[in-house]
Amino acid sequence: MELTESHRTALWDVLNWRRDVRHFRTDPIPERIKKTLQAAMDLAPSVGNARPWRVVEVVTPALREQIIANFEGANEAAGEIYDDDRKQAYNALKLAGLREAPLHLAVFTDHAPKAGHGLGRQTMPEMLNYSTVAAIHTLWLVARAENIGVGWVSIFDPQSVCRTLGVSETWSLTAYLCIGYPVEVNQTPELHRRGWQTSADSAWIKA
Repeated sequence: MELTESHRTALWDVLNWRRDVRHFRTDPIPERIKKTLQAAMDLAPSVGNARPWRVVEVVTPALREQIIANFEGANEAAGEIYDDDRKQAYNALKLAGLREAPLHLAVFTDHAPKAGHGLGRQTMPEMLNYSTVAAIHTLWLVARAENIGVGWVSIFDPQSVCRTLGVSETWSLTAYLCIGYPVEVNQTPELHRRGWQTSADSAWIKA
């Protein structure tokens, strides 16, 4: 299949409008879209075709409350590294939509997958983590194409999340995703709108 200008335009639209979402409506996500997101991850590149991502859909209210408590404790501790105005600005940020988002996905990396037979990761075992990140990004873009928002929450004690969800000892937490319909859609990142930081274009270095 030869891709056309319309494909390229659509891809750039999705890339430009993909944003980390923290403000969600509580409307449930249809099962069709859940299956679409799962299928999207399966199309992601992975080292040696190991596909090391392991996804837990967190639906039990008690488990969600433990996850939220974990976030709240970690978030309070994270704010302590800042002083004065920066700390006040940090505390004013909404950094997760854990209570509103209808779909919670804990995404882990399995560091001992049988698939792939070790190909491509003998010298760089961290490629397993990178493969999981690639799968998350693929899900994120497809979610945006479905008008679904994704928020990547990283303010946790990751070992506590593993214990809460009772996962294998070979798994490590890569991401906790809040997924749902956004309250609003904005092309400008929220951290820019809140005055936390702006971004500069990246540059390639010649060697």
